[in-house]
Amino acid sequence: MAKTVIETKNAPAAIGTYSQAIRKNNIIFLSGQIPLDPKTMNLVSGIEAQIHQVFKNLVEVINASNASVDDLVKLNIYLTDLAHFSLVNEIMPNYFSEPYPARAAIGVKSLPKDALVEADGFLVED
Repeated sequence: MAKTVIETKNAPAAIGTYSQAIRKNNIIFLSGQIPLDPKTMNLVSGIEAQIHQVFKNLVEVINASNASVDDLVKLNIYLTDLAHFSLVNEIMPNYFSEPYPARAAIGVKSLPKDALVEADGFLVED
């Protein structure tokens, strides 16, 4: 089976040589989402708003794939300051429910466009 590109105008357009997501068989690979407002392509301000925007962007790409957020099995979160880890934990249940996906939280020096947070992951459909 060939791979299928998934894209939506409800999430930020790719700012490089990548797709928002790729489906191969029953696996959907989500590219990293930074907190860009898809309408303006500008970063939202503040860490709380950025975390919400990243999750909103991921959910929109998942919706465009005709999958469910319940199919998300792995989530990687990249933070420029791991002090924001607890805030991610507070906000995440607004977008995902138990059982939560497996997850990694990784501290990084910098992210594209000076974002404070980025997330990617993959889904497996039944």
